[in-house]
Amino acid sequence: MKITSKKDVLVLLTGDLILFTVALWLTILFRYLAYPPAEVFSILFKPFALIFVVWILVFYIADLYGKHTSIFRRKLPRVILNAQLVNSILAVVFFYFIPYFGVTPKTLLFIDLLVSFLLIFVWRSFLVPNIHLNLPEKIYFACAGPEVNEIIEEIKNNHRYNISLAGEREIKNLKTSGLTSIVVDLYDPEIDLALKNFYGMIFSGIRFIPLPTLYEELFDREPVLSLKEQWFLENISNRPKPIYDGLKRLMDIFVAGVLGLLSLPVYPVVYLLIYFDDKGTIFSRQERVGKDNRMIELLKFRTMTVANDGGQWGKLGLENKVTRSGRFLRKTRLDELPQLWNVLRGDISLVGPRPEFADPVAFYSQDIPYYNIRHIIKPGLSGWAQIKQEGEPHHGINVNETRRKFSYDLYYIRNRSFWIDLSIGLKTIKILLSRKGV
Repeated sequence: MKITSKKDVLVLLTGDLILFTVALWLTILFRYLAYPPAEVFSILFKPFALIFVVWILVFYIADLYGKHTSIFRRKLPRVILNAQLVNSILAVVFFYFIPYFGVTPKTLLFIDLLVSFLLIFVWRSFLVPNIHLNLPEKIYFACAGPEVNEIIEEIKNNHRYNISLAGEREIKNLKTSGLTSIVVDLYDPEIDLALKNFYGMIFSGIRFIPLPTLYEELFDREPVLSLKEQWFLENISNRPKPIYDGLKRLMDIFVAGVLGLLSLPVYPVVYLLIYFDDKGTIFSRQERVGKDNRMIELLKFRTMTVANDGGQWGKLGLENKVTRSGRFLRKTRLDELPQLWNVLRGDISLVGPRPEFADPVAFYSQDIPYYNIRHIIKPGLSGWAQIKQEGEPHHGINVNETRRKFSYDLYYIRNRSFWIDLSIGLKTIKILLSRKGV
């Protein structure tokens, strides 16, 4: 069952490009209070067409072509506004610092940004939610639990899915109820009692959807509370993927090498910040759990006092030991820069589950079943959880937030590919600029 298909993305992309073009036409109309001649529009459209492509990329990084869950829709106006602010900066750079086209449309650019924002806002907020590309579905849930409740809440609050919920009455009257699908938890020990009845419903045209499949499709993460060993045997593998692994390693070396060279001027500045704030060494070496539970030593800029450095975890008052320069380095993520060396060494990758201290791994493994499976692949500087999960980074004990993060890590482990890695890399830019993430 596909909630968001390529058709949805194509509709959003086409609509955005059309509205960018319409906004330019309206801008010329408003600016000169006259119908824009085709020649004038053509001259302006050429440079603007290039900037439109850049704006589409910004929209992609802002996740405006992702799954518009009910949570995302609530913050949609802010997301569009922030994306347009970034687009404004890029447009100014494009027209005034790259004078290839000989066009510097000051007033036109301001009006165009305003008009395009209004058009995109109306399109995304009021028209898109009422576009139903999927056929109507009526679903019955033959399972229960907190993750089922999450799905039901999402379906109720988001009419874009074109899904209605069915009850016991529809199950008893399959021919007239319009029921199309039944969601089942195949890992529920009691499901065997109902399987024979479900089997007979196949001949009535009923489709059966495993709970993890629907949950993953809606939220881009796995329902960790519902998973059993059988799911891991069916979906998780440690077998090498020669082409993917080779491309990923080449990308790690190239990107880490380029970023490492470009960031070299930052090191003296960070050294001075740390020295005048707290003196002591510039670097911190921390042992983390790597692939196959092998301990690796991560290199970071030191953010804590010398006496408390070394990666203590979960202790009360720990944040009080963070230096002033350390708070700045953590907020801007500059403390992570030396880890590019770890990428070059092969300890970690650019993309993967974030490496953790051994103590929290042992602690969370007691409360979160199968938590250790996240170490089946190489950890990374950024990951699926970092671009998907909302909130500020946490440095203490938080089982619920960590369980949610683990659900994203599992999704990545199961679905990892070169294109997902590329998507994570691009969307990490947004995380760095917004200074959020986990």
